[in-house]
Amino acid sequence: MIKRLLILLTASLFLYSCSTTKQASQDSNQQETAEQQTQVPDSVDFATMLEPPQGWHQLDEERTRFRGISSDWAYQNLLNKKSPKKEVVVAVIDGGVDIQHEDLKNVIWVNKDEIPNNQKDDDQNGYVDDVHGWNFIGGPDGQNVNHDTFELTRIYRDLHQKFADTDTSSLSQKEQQKYAYYQQIKSDYGKEIRELQQQYNNIESLENSMKEANQILMEHFGTSSYSYEDVKNLQPDNQELMFAQNVMGYVMENDIDSTLIADQKKQIYEFAKYGYNPDFNPRTIVGDNYEDKTERHYGNNDVEGPDPSHGTHVAGIIAAQRNNGIGMNGIATNTKIMVVRTVPNGDERDKDVANAIRYAVDNGADVINMSFGKGYSPYKEEVDRAVQYADEHGVLMIHAAGNEAQNTDQKPSYPTDTYGSVLSDSSATLWLSVGASNWKPNEQFIANFSNYGDQTVDLFAPGVDIYSTMPDNQYKFQEGTSMAAPVVSGSAALIMAYYPQFTAQQIRELLINNVIRYPNQEVIVPNEGNPTESERKLFPQLSVSDGEINVYKALQAAEKMQ
Repeated sequence: MIKRLLILLTASLFLYSCSTTKQASQDSNQQETAEQQTQVPDSVDFATMLEPPQGWHQLDEERTRFRGISSDWAYQNLLNKKSPKKEVVVAVIDGGVDIQHEDLKNVIWVNKDEIPNNQKDDDQNGYVDDVHGWNFIGGPDGQNVNHDTFELTRIYRDLHQKFADTDTSSLSQKEQQKYAYYQQIKSDYGKEIRELQQQYNNIESLENSMKEANQILMEHFGTSSYSYEDVKNLQPDNQELMFAQNVMGYVMENDIDSTLIADQKKQIYEFAKYGYNPDFNPRTIVGDNYEDKTERHYGNNDVEGPDPSHGTHVAGIIAAQRNNGIGMNGIATNTKIMVVRTVPNGDERDKDVANAIRYAVDNGADVINMSFGKGYSPYKEEVDRAVQYADEHGVLMIHAAGNEAQNTDQKPSYPTDTYGSVLSDSSATLWLSVGASNWKPNEQFIANFSNYGDQTVDLFAPGVDIYSTMPDNQYKFQEGTSMAAPVVSGSAALIMAYYPQFTAQQIRELLINNVIRYPNQEVIVPNEGNPTESERKLFPQLSVSDGEINVYKALQAAEKMQ
């Protein structure tokens, strides 16, 4: 899974989750239209704005001041007299998708060679009743893996069983090297456990501070319904009031409430119970021979799974039905979502990732979206072979750079486009690694959780406060590079739909060569340690392309190319 950094109150406090969810208005009929963009605001007060408009990631900066990808403007001005010429298939390798969602049900891929629910493999591809995709973390009896361990835990468990009580004096030189690796993994695992405990302590401390600050402000204002403006404009004349202003100001700016606190406590509990628990192993549900990494035909056809929230949000960003009067608009039109369930609540397994990529390629995907990642990849060679397979078959792969606020030039987030173990090894050509940008056009332009890398992150895309579909016909804001990657996948699909003559390599070049660079924009570099010690760099120094995706510019270039 991708771990999302959420900074709470103190500079050194970090909580981890796949992507942070903000509750949004349930009025799903409010859609930002391209026509509204003709009213250009003189200015936008980003300093006091707590939340951007729904669909800001599709807006055009010149007309709205929001640094979106200009897709709404492209539909209005470049594509208004054109019709898409190809139906594009985007494979969403994720935790599952609610295929009955009101905004997605009409854009879900259908395997026309498969007869639904007849318990037969009609198209003889090795997967029975794979009508909308496949689930590589399900069992033949219909059960599904929900929680799983982190890869670090799995490596630690295997090495600990072998080396915990070993007499090191009897080890061969090769075994000594493995023992040294075990010691490093043991240290890393212990560090994660200590940090998890510290995070829980910090959450409780924050919760107590919120209660104390709220009580102070209620007494000061004489009401419990004070506003953010009231808190911001407060001029405290004592330490107690200053404390309350600082705490509640930050809390209100970041939409932190009792529900979010409870969710974070629950997540830490689940991390301890499942993710970092060496004794937890749900793989028996799948029923495969996990040691056989070449095994491909296992799982079931339940593409929704027990928790499709993350994948549903990703799918909506790419291709939620446009202009249907409900919810929100996906970026791409004439696009179908192939669902390949592979990512549990925990770390995805290399064997499943490799098989998911191959399944997508073999069943006609044009684009593969991978909004997941991890810090360890023990069977990387299996994934590398699958990535190479997709590369050779002309399928564009788009991967979220990760949410650890790290430089991936130094610390990779797997999978990667590089074959082998070092940056200088050969690489896939049809790969884009995507970092997350913010809606605030200032030093906070790079999302404070996003990974970056001048050699390994190809470009940035909007990934903060992205409004999209959630299970059971719901809609919410979420953030993470998990949201930035489908912005790029949707953009790629949009160009493919209107310009089917271009190869995947040409589509990649169109996207990466037509970014907006903001050469003089100084940004705070995300820092996995203490954010107050973060350095500042020019935005172009943090990615290969030096910029942020803009589909309007890419479409203009595509028109000239043809």
